[in-house]
Amino acid sequence: MAQGFFPYPKGFLLLTEANGALTELSFSAAPGPHQDETPLLQACRQQLAEYFAGTRWHFSLPLAPKGTAFQKKVWQVLMQIPYGQTISYGQLACQVGCPKGAQAVGSANARNPLPILIPCHRVIGRDGSLTGYRGGLEVKAFLLALEQAHHKNASPNPIRQ
Repeated sequence: MAQGFFPYPKGFLLLTEANGALTELSFSAAPGPHQDETPLLQACRQQLAEYFAGTRWHFSLPLAPKGTAFQKKVWQVLMQIPYGQTISYGQLACQVGCPKGAQAVGSANARNPLPILIPCHRVIGRDGSLTGYRGGLEVKAFLLALEQAHHKNASPNPIRQ
């Protein structure tokens, strides 16, 4: 297992890699004392820098989130939500094939071990309100505003891999 930090406008992101894939992204107020350098962690840092600069709309990194089959299904659908857009928990439940399962998809969303990379911040309440987020509602609002600003002012060819 390898770990590294990435500074972003609201603090630091702790990246964890195992067996050639990213397994976790955590929010941190400060970097830890140890940082590994691997090609994957370097690629992740580069893609996160592009994301925060507004030039990357999708990540092309090997991901290996640990979860149940249902959680993984929800996380796959999360990765289909377009950059700069949001959906409600009810809409997500319908897309997963569980139309009355807004709470179940909300729970799976909350357990996403790779926020930002698997964009769970793009899911909001039915009334448009921001609801829980592992990094806090301030971070969720920041990510949504960042994406919406860059989406509106997009260059002709942002990285959409």
